[in-house]
Amino acid sequence: MVDLSVNLAGMHMDNPVVPASGTFGFGKEFKDFYDINILGSFSFKGTTKDARFGNPTPRIAECTSGMINAVGLQNPGVHHVIEHELPEMKEYFSKKVIANVSGFSTEDYAYTCALLDREEQVGILEVNVSCPNVHGGGMSFGTDPKVAAEVTKAVKAVTTKPVFIKLSPNVTDITEIARACESAGADGICLINTMLGMRIDVNKRQPVIANKIGGFSGDAIFPVALRMVYQVSKACNIPVMGCGGVSGARDVIEMMMAGATAVQVGAANLINPYACRDIINELPAECERLHIEKISDIIGVVD
Repeated sequence: MVDLSVNLAGMHMDNPVVPASGTFGFGKEFKDFYDINILGSFSFKGTTKDARFGNPTPRIAECTSGMINAVGLQNPGVHHVIEHELPEMKEYFSKKVIANVSGFSTEDYAYTCALLDREEQVGILEVNVSCPNVHGGGMSFGTDPKVAAEVTKAVKAVTTKPVFIKLSPNVTDITEIARACESAGADGICLINTMLGMRIDVNKRQPVIANKIGGFSGDAIFPVALRMVYQVSKACNIPVMGCGGVSGARDVIEMMMAGATAVQVGAANLINPYACRDIINELPAECERLHIEKISDIIGVVD
């Protein structure tokens, strides 16, 4: 019997599989497909201080082995999430969840995290300093080590739960930013968020999405994500959540061998709503084939 359990910054998880924020909503839609309590946890929809309508449409463009999105952090705002989404979530999900938080100022991040930190269901705060689809916030906080550290310090000053900083791959040296966050008190790092991409409608001679440029995700970015997980796990002494192009059980094992303690599944959920369920079901057999008795033993085994 393979032991799939992991400990993520003190949060026990039955397995390392976590649907990524932005691809799983608040779990409500997916609960009708399967019992989502089989998940290790899930990172719910990116939440900001105030409600956001998001970017103008069209927001999605297909591409080879992936997709481009520019949703723009559409969400009902933190107060609505606390008053409505989290109470409803108790009815269909019994485990701790990961709260994904975005902001447009250091104060925004601190305000939203402080409120979510008080919620019993929240096990980890995932601070997104890497969204490429908003102006004046998001990725601008995650591409400068000093600014990323400032956000980390501000959030840690008002919270008690583990704080993971979600970083952008759209930088020259990912390890410099990760180390800055670690020095500022981060309990973990999540990477990667989407890369930057674009599609052009050759008939209309204009970009496919209204935002022109968006976040590129899907199978095609897996090698980039794997490389960055490996680099950061070697450079830092805090746990890493791997994310980017994960669509199968073997991808999860690769991510963990590169250094990830838990693995997020993103775009695959939009292609196949059963993606995470299938990965969890396939993991024991994959582990047995590779003579892995306890999945936590393979974390960071690659030198």
